[in-house]
Amino acid sequence: MSAGTPTAPMTPTPPPLRHVLTHLITPLLMCLGMGLAYLGAFHAPEPHDLRVDVVGSGPSAQVLAQTLHDKGAGALDVRTEPDRDAAVAALRDRSSFGAYLPGERPELLVASASSDTSAMAVEKVFTKVAAGQGAPLKVTDVAPVSEGDPTGQGLFFLLVAVSIGSYASVAVIGGAGAALPLRIRALLAVGTSFVVSLIGTAFAGPVFHLVDRGLGGLWALSWLYAAGVLLIGVGLHTFLKRWTTLGVMVLFVMLNFTSSGGIYRPELQPGFFGSLHAFWNGAGFVEGLRGHVYFDGQGLGRNVAVLVCWLLAGLVLMAVAGRTESARRRTDAPVERPAHDEIEEELEEVVPV
Repeated sequence: MSAGTPTAPMTPTPPPLRHVLTHLITPLLMCLGMGLAYLGAFHAPEPHDLRVDVVGSGPSAQVLAQTLHDKGAGALDVRTEPDRDAAVAALRDRSSFGAYLPGERPELLVASASSDTSAMAVEKVFTKVAAGQGAPLKVTDVAPVSEGDPTGQGLFFLLVAVSIGSYASVAVIGGAGAALPLRIRALLAVGTSFVVSLIGTAFAGPVFHLVDRGLGGLWALSWLYAAGVLLIGVGLHTFLKRWTTLGVMVLFVMLNFTSSGGIYRPELQPGFFGSLHAFWNGAGFVEGLRGHVYFDGQGLGRNVAVLVCWLLAGLVLMAVAGRTESARRRTDAPVERPAHDEIEEELEEVVPV
């Protein structure tokens, strides 16, 4: 090579050990986050302010309700309902999780479709109450789950499947598709969410028979949820780059699955996860499905509103990402295109649960 021929600048290559250690940060943070989230939410379920009712209007019902409330020391929120119909109505609008009818043949009303674990916790309490009265307890389920979902937790695992399909696609669209215009990435996100929602609907219906009615509404809620996750994730990729996988896992796995109410409702969880249940998108999805499939649409409007808010947040984030990318181009900065090995690393960092 002649002396006058310019040579290409050499890009320094990090030492292999440092390169590996740097990329170990992400899975180690995932391990830390998953442990804190899952164990913090699920390791020791205990009721607190769990609403139950004693049916009756006389002094004996009032005394029993007050006694249970006092003995519960904050675990139970015991109230009275005047008759069976009022108690069933409270169970069906999911403001109560058990109703005890005292007498010679005591009966407990529950709604397992609202939360099987909450129903079990209530049954455990009133089995002891009935035993103290020397009588066996009859348990009546006023809102049972479908035959294909005997534990009542199938909707939670549907949430897991739809979430994984959505947030794993973020790495592909944001990483491998980083060279595409943002509007194309947005269309890919919407199209992918449509496919993911169809897969979820197939799982819930003809494949595993988790539900026996309301598949159209289930599909709509699945699409609404998946679209929100994908748009937020793709929008975040503009700012987080290779840390996007960790970011969406925090949002849509660590905080999302644990606060969804699919395993334990907030009345059986620490307060932090219970507070997230009020507005997080996984809770909107699970509770929306419960209301749609089992409770004649009760509470569906509120949960749809939660999912719409997350979808709107995704659209706003995409708009901000678009302005940011336009500003970067106007400054004539080199377009940042991830190298092939960086794309592969990002895709490999997608850890389902």
